[in-house]
Amino acid sequence: MAATMSNVDEIRNRVILGEFDIKNVHTTDYPGNYPGYDDTWNLQKFQKNFRIDVVQMDETSLEFDMVGIDAALANAFRRILLAEVPTMAVEKVLIYNNTSIIQDEILAHRLGLIPIKADPRLFEYRSAGDEEGTEIDTIQLQLKIKCTRNPRATKDSADPRELYLNHMVYSKDMKWAPIGNQADVFADANIGPVHGDILLAQLRPGQELDIVMHCVKGIGQDHAKFSPVATASYRLLPEITLMETVEGEKAERLKRCFSPGVIEVENHGGKVVAKVVNSRLDTCSREVLRHDDLKNAVKLARVRDHFICRYPGNLDITMFLFLEFACCKGA
Repeated sequence: MAATMSNVDEIRNRVILGEFDIKNVHTTDYPGNYPGYDDTWNLQKFQKNFRIDVVQMDETSLEFDMVGIDAALANAFRRILLAEVPTMAVEKVLIYNNTSIIQDEILAHRLGLIPIKADPRLFEYRSAGDEEGTEIDTIQLQLKIKCTRNPRATKDSADPRELYLNHMVYSKDMKWAPIGNQADVFADANIGPVHGDILLAQLRPGQELDIVMHCVKGIGQDHAKFSPVATASYRLLPEITLMETVEGEKAERLKRCFSPGVIEVENHGGKVVAKVVNSRLDTCSREVLRHDDLKNAVKLARVRDHFICRYPGNLDITMFLFLEFACCKGA
């Protein structure tokens, strides 16, 4: 490869965003490609360079940095989280009575996509051909509700919320019906839908629902309802470098070219000067390259082996649990 030693590190480690192209997109650090560099892979070197930095974590989302790996491994991790981490979800819907206007099939589909709060580690996979299930592999939920007129409603009212009782069926109406000794084993688990405000159906007086649901353990590879994350994405860490001092009106304009918080202006000796504060917040829109007097003052790049991973979850279980699952599965 025709590259001087001065820019070899940039070619190996940075993706450069130009006005009309993106350079250094492909991985080139394979053995023998660069004289003087030992790019042979070994476990000790990988363990030394690789790290995971948790940036933000709560019960519904997880953001962390994976540093020192190739895009292929970062993508493998993403696919594992999407498709191979087990959760609990509604598998069978037994409809005993449905007099609402929603067809049985549509209602069953809606129920199947309701995220269920339950620790999958406490349950076994249901055996093939087992239609009933047991306390070790099945969670039973019941939805039994009937709409009636509100006897206390005013005569001239036209608001359904005042006229009727139980006319809006929400996921909070799905109640856990313990099987066997589950009431004792999972007494503190608070099993049920993660979110209680998901609208399932609307009823009118005389209409009712009587449904039993069986939740089983599964993975997203079998059905998307088992996927523990709503979306799973990653992006390379942006790197913004000012090649020259940007002052005055140009500094204010430079600030507006980037996402909020990336560039700030400071007063130095009576002069307004632009400064890079947090490159991580940038979306790499390359808006600055549209300005002829600014495009040469900034260098836009991305760090090739630094991945910002964000996984908004749809389950009310600590997201670190899913990170642990994925790491074990990948190993």
